[in-house]
Amino acid sequence: MKTIVTHFAPDLDGITSIWLLKTFLPEWKEAAIAFVPAGKTLQDTPVDSDLEVVHVDTGFGKFDHHQSNEDTCAALLVYESLGKKDEALERLLRVVNDVDHFREVFFPSPMSDVWDLSLGSIIDGMNMTMVNDPLSMIDGVMDCMDASYKIFQNKVWAEKEIKEKGVEFTTQFGKSLGIETVNREAVHVGQKMGYVIVVRKDPKIGSIQIKSIPKDEIDLTALYDEMRKLDPDATWFLHASKHMLLNGSAKNPDMKPTKLILNEVIEIVKKIYG
Repeated sequence: MKTIVTHFAPDLDGITSIWLLKTFLPEWKEAAIAFVPAGKTLQDTPVDSDLEVVHVDTGFGKFDHHQSNEDTCAALLVYESLGKKDEALERLLRVVNDVDHFREVFFPSPMSDVWDLSLGSIIDGMNMTMVNDPLSMIDGVMDCMDASYKIFQNKVWAEKEIKEKGVEFTTQFGKSLGIETVNREAVHVGQKMGYVIVVRKDPKIGSIQIKSIPKDEIDLTALYDEMRKLDPDATWFLHASKHMLLNGSAKNPDMKPTKLILNEVIEIVKKIYG
């Protein structure tokens, strides 16, 4: 049976390496997972001598990086062996490599509690709370890797769509953005890019999503009132924060979409907040 070997108390790099092998190499999807002391090999056999056994992040073989001081990690070595070109995956793996080389100390506000909810920190905690069940831990983290990869894919996709077909306009609060896309991540990406208000029209279901950055001086109540007047048959929900106006969301699929098109909504936003 094919077996993937890593060290006891596997870290983000080791588990990401396992995830890559099981996700992108079908013949390794059902491989067993075994653990050895760091640096060792399974049953002390020569590393990479058995085609049915792969060592990651241990053993000083082709998928280990501890035998040199190169700026790489086991997951990057596995990725390079796949022969893929995947921007989302490469960006995800750059984060894994930074964490594996302890460069999180250089992240913005490294003492912020937000980093303690990052996947690397969660794995550190799981190695303490699930010390007797590492296989279940790896299963859980691999589900998280699937989700993280999807977020990175949607982020790359959103950046591309914003650049290619985003409609930039100005309000009294600053630059804003309108975009027609099924990608919900475009709203978050747009806000992180500096757009204070983002309007997204979903071309598939017709709904509109409008979000502002959470600043006290921005209040979407006037926009909410105007939208209800212009399209009373549509469902409109103004969040209690007054920073989010929804005409449909994954959380409420029963909402009725608006007949207004993106450019019409942009003009309404400009009229009220221009």
